[in-house]
Amino acid sequence: MIRFFAQRLLYAVVTLWVLSVITFVLGAMAPGSPVERMLEQHADPAKIAALKQQYGLDKPLPVRYGAWLWGAVRGDLGTSFETQQPVSLTLAERYPVTVQLALSAACVAVGLGFPLGLTAALRPGTWTDRVATTLALVGVSVPTFVVLPLLILLFSLRLRWFPVTYEGEWWHLILPAFALGARPAALVARMTRASFLETLGQDYVRTARAKGLSWPLTVARHAARNALIPVLTILGTSVGYMLGGSFVVETIFGISGIGPLSITAINSRDYPVIQAVTLLGAAAFITVNLLVDLLYGFLDPRLRAMVPRH
Repeated sequence: MIRFFAQRLLYAVVTLWVLSVITFVLGAMAPGSPVERMLEQHADPAKIAALKQQYGLDKPLPVRYGAWLWGAVRGDLGTSFETQQPVSLTLAERYPVTVQLALSAACVAVGLGFPLGLTAALRPGTWTDRVATTLALVGVSVPTFVVLPLLILLFSLRLRWFPVTYEGEWWHLILPAFALGARPAALVARMTRASFLETLGQDYVRTARAKGLSWPLTVARHAARNALIPVLTILGTSVGYMLGGSFVVETIFGISGIGPLSITAINSRDYPVIQAVTLLGAAAFITVNLLVDLLYGFLDPRLRAMVPRH
């Protein structure tokens, strides 16, 4: 298990480094200069040169990347061009609410999607299966920007159960979490149904039943481990994307998370913030997938045996 974890961790670190290089190079190649934007288009060339020197923008690209990477390893992600505040401090203020929203949406996805898919798989062909399949299909087909106004109109404006904008209380995240977790819940339901239907048709499941094992124990002991692997893949990918920033949901509900910060940084050419947000989102996505890989190894020991030993 240690070798399995070490290999996945090495892949994660290399992937994160490659993404940092790509993001830094693309940011440097993008048209427009943050210095010219701060000093306006017709500013004095001497002032522009002085400010570029102050921020290190006059140095060659490899030197700038090396300095940024060394700072990032030590926890220093630079200073925002727009606010003149340390980027690390800005992320520390903004990211916790994004994490809360993503984890709440993940709970919605699991809490709604898994029971719905499992119920449909255990009763295939019945009206329960058809209803669950229809709900999952609707959830996958309807985009988030359509679900959002419907939820706001019903639960905020008509029933007045939740506020339209986020005001710092934990229960204010319930409606955004449902809006963000609706589509992942539908994906989890569809994958749970398909995976359990396939697993329950395997020979080892029929053998367990033939030996007299009860149906609930057969599902829990023999079918669940193999059936949960594809479900974990869908859930891990969804949570990784949500941790990277839920732009539409956070913007509409007025949540001061990573999403609005990213949009502001892109509009203002705030490269340190763009680089840091991209790196943080990639790190969150990679970390979630690393945890999913470890769960794979726990659920199916055969995957650990496939790790090369040289």
